Amino acid sequence: MSRGPALAAVAVIGALVLTGCGGSDSDSPASGAELSVDAAYIPQPVSDSMAAGFLTITNESDAADELTSVTSDAGEVTVHETVDGTMKEVDRLEVPAHGQLVFKSGGNHLMFEKLKQQPKQGQSVTVELHFAHSDPVTVELPVKSATYRPAAGHSENSENSEHSGH
Repeated sequence: MSRGPALAAVAVIGALVLTGCGGSDSDSPASGAELSVDAAYIPQPVSDSMAAGFLTITNESDAADELTSVTSDAGEVTVHETVDGTMKEVDRLEVPAHGQLVFKSGGNHLMFEKLKQQPKQGQSVTVELHFAHSDPVTVELPVKSATYRPAAGHSENSENSEHSGH
């Protein structure tokens, strides 16, 4: 089925499912929400100038927050949401109180553009997440194979059951 890089990219983007599994490094709760990030990765990009990034931000506090921007030394990073199959760049996304903001293939995602170099499997890309109320959070996104599929064992929000039995 993967007869070319474009088809492979479409298959990977359409097939990956990312689920959050709970907290890892909790950011200092001194200001704003109590945020943690896990399940972060970048599929090895087929392009030398663009890549997508995925992660889950968990908010353990009673206060909602908003992701307002993402920065990286690797290149420009924008935040995209996908609604009804249409991708669009957004200025901010809510991180609900006692909830998660999930970036997954086919849904919300980080878009890396104008990359200084193409990330390769085994490397990591560092990003800094900026929020409306909380301190910035620095995250390492390991570069995985282009066909990497995150484990889907801890799906807490299965309203969109997109598990295929291939």
